[in-house]
Amino acid sequence: MNSKKKLSPLLTTDLPSLPVHIWDGNEFGLSLSRLSHAAQKVVKQLHQSGYDAMVVGGGVRDLLVGQSPKDFDIATNATPEEVKAVFKRSRIIGRRFRIVHVMMGAETIEVTTYRGGDQMQQNEQGRIMRDNTFGSQAEDALRRDFTCNALYYDAIANQVIDYHHGMADIQKRRLVMIGEPKQRFREDPVRVLRALRLSTKLGFELDDAIANVMAECAPWLAAEPPARLVDELIKLLLSGHALACLQNVRRFGIQANVHPFLQVLMTQDLNEPFIQLALKNTDLRIKQGKHVSVGFLLAALLWPKVRDQWQFFIASGLKKSMALSAAVESVREELDGSRWGLPHRMTAMCREIWQLQSQFDNQKGQRPYRLIAQPRFRAAYDFLLLRYEVGEADTEAALWWQRFQEVSTHEREAMVGTAARPYSEAVEAVVIEQPKKRRRRRRPKNTSMIHEN
Repeated sequence: MNSKKKLSPLLTTDLPSLPVHIWDGNEFGLSLSRLSHAAQKVVKQLHQSGYDAMVVGGGVRDLLVGQSPKDFDIATNATPEEVKAVFKRSRIIGRRFRIVHVMMGAETIEVTTYRGGDQMQQNEQGRIMRDNTFGSQAEDALRRDFTCNALYYDAIANQVIDYHHGMADIQKRRLVMIGEPKQRFREDPVRVLRALRLSTKLGFELDDAIANVMAECAPWLAAEPPARLVDELIKLLLSGHALACLQNVRRFGIQANVHPFLQVLMTQDLNEPFIQLALKNTDLRIKQGKHVSVGFLLAALLWPKVRDQWQFFIASGLKKSMALSAAVESVREELDGSRWGLPHRMTAMCREIWQLQSQFDNQKGQRPYRLIAQPRFRAAYDFLLLRYEVGEADTEAALWWQRFQEVSTHEREAMVGTAARPYSEAVEAVVIEQPKKRRRRRRPKNTSMIHEN
């Protein structure tokens, strides 16, 4: 294989005269082995095929600040078609800017071609609508949002290439925009939320040039596609610093009316004990590398409204289960995921978790077996424990359900006060037992002659 780097005809733009600093990766404890197995394979295969293969963006930044990267993105001088030719399990996606998803086992690595900046299409407001112009590595660095995200790590040579003093800004723990912040926010308004999320997550101070224009630029978010905006809001909630991120949204004057989901988040009382506990537990699970359900978190954030309505309907004379159904219905319009860009399954999970809360009072007969057989039982039970921790749910009920899940079948029967077959076993029996063969009915004898005689 010829080790000389290939260069597509599309990538012959002259390099801009930028000061470049090249850092030895050994100084920062970097090495090829620090990458995920999939990222290592993509880097090696692109390199062996004669192309650049630079780890870029959050993966490099997180390694430098001592955090575990969630994923690794690769930048290259190969076009999307050339990347796809190198990897059999890959696909080209995207309209605004085409990228390649390379599948390596269970992991997907995002590979992007170096971007240029002279032929991007912008709308009347200045937002980038299409950006499939390729360029050099230096031009690509100029197009990135923050200096800490514009570091290129060559894992083969173990070098970090720094065009915009990103290493110095990381050491100063400062989030700095590449270029004039207002113009960069105009190109992509989602950067407003990204700046808040990254500065909070990394513990970086926002550069004054960014902080001074954020509130002014935030209204541009309203023109963004709902699905793209809600994706950034979910990243904010799953940053590991959800409460601090939401507090900073308020601190920097971001108006809630730019998106229905943000409106819901910002109209909650962040001092509410239940919300604080839910966000704290979410942050802890993320730091422990555990899965977090967005539907569960959404249910927790909206619960105070549902709970207050539930108590109101109970006081009006409705039974607990009917009152809870009425309370859930009262927030249906607010929980309209289609307006938010949220998948239906998330909002459906949210409603199911709420609806099951009133059923934890049923601890006799077949009802406990019916409840534990529900697909959302575990999520609803975890939700009950949150309510228990803030004093909303009865202690005995929480302990009863914990024990019910742990004991033997015989002990369960004693707990529910019946020796009848458990509901789950009864359902299983219905599925497994074969129906009895139908007896062939004999035709009745013809007695007409007898009657005639």
